[in-house]
Amino acid sequence: MAEPLALSGAPGSPYTRKMLSVLRYRRIAYRFLPPSGPALKGLPQPRVALLPTFYLPGETGELQAITDSTPLIRRLERDYKGRSIVPRDPALAFLDELIEDYADEWLTKAMFHYRWSYAPDIAKGAAILPCWRGFTIPDEELRTRGAFTAERQIGRLRYVGSNAVTGPVIEASYRRFLAAFEAHLTHLPYLLGERPSACDFAVFGQLSQLAGFDPTPMALTLELAPRVTAWVGLMEDQSGVEPRDNGWISLTEAPETLRAVLSEIGRVYPPVMLANAAAVAAGAEEVRTEVDGQVWTQQPFPYQAKCLGWLRQSRTDLPAQARDEVDAMLAPAGLAGLFA
Repeated sequence: MAEPLALSGAPGSPYTRKMLSVLRYRRIAYRFLPPSGPALKGLPQPRVALLPTFYLPGETGELQAITDSTPLIRRLERDYKGRSIVPRDPALAFLDELIEDYADEWLTKAMFHYRWSYAPDIAKGAAILPCWRGFTIPDEELRTRGAFTAERQIGRLRYVGSNAVTGPVIEASYRRFLAAFEAHLTHLPYLLGERPSACDFAVFGQLSQLAGFDPTPMALTLELAPRVTAWVGLMEDQSGVEPRDNGWISLTEAPETLRAVLSEIGRVYPPVMLANAAAVAAGAEEVRTEVDGQVWTQQPFPYQAKCLGWLRQSRTDLPAQARDEVDAMLAPAGLAGLFA
């Protein structure tokens, strides 16, 4: 691929922050294009307008607009050598993929919920997010854009399952995740060892907003998990880190703090993913299940059904010994049901 890579995005997008941090750590040259402006003219449009958008050559050499961060990370792994963020051990690589998906598809519920459920967070989002699409606009137009953004995003809370019933479930899960991750950081600097993995960048992307932008969860994160707050600041740019070849843990020696993180994932993530996949397959209009003893409802999300299918295929493709190692971690954490 020609360098520098071109991508567009915005600081308020957790997936933009995820991928910018990946590029910095891997020392891949890039040019960052604001989501509106002359630099985007003539570039292809993605099928779904999401951030970030990478402009990369397709099989025949023509530029394509690509938005899905997880396949993008794997493509960069194939095209750029050195400073890998996917563990070589297949069992650990699978766990990395699972935690990355949890961050992308569950932790984002907390990010979206806090941003568009509390008045101070709504006010900040409405004031700042439109500015990242252009500063030089009149105040009245900026206020109009802010009001439109807030109204539109609040209306989309139903897609992530945030409502009066599920809100406390999301917030309780976020608090437990913070406690588990804070404890883990007393032993290791990253989720899977002493060098960052894809799942670290996915978690960072969501926390860049929860711990670094939105007022309500930012104050909560600082209060409950100061190490996590500090970790987020460091993860923004890991280009100076020199990873050791043997910097990743072995699953057979996984610390209890990692098992605690997995147990929190197993407490909330499987029931929603399974119920969503069933609703999508049945063509249902609503996902209904129980999470942590509470009723959970949301609109079906076809993309998350695909994510579950990809995870299941990844586990199926594991060598037998690696699959046994993975299953020994999944069962105690309540994650085995995802792959039944």
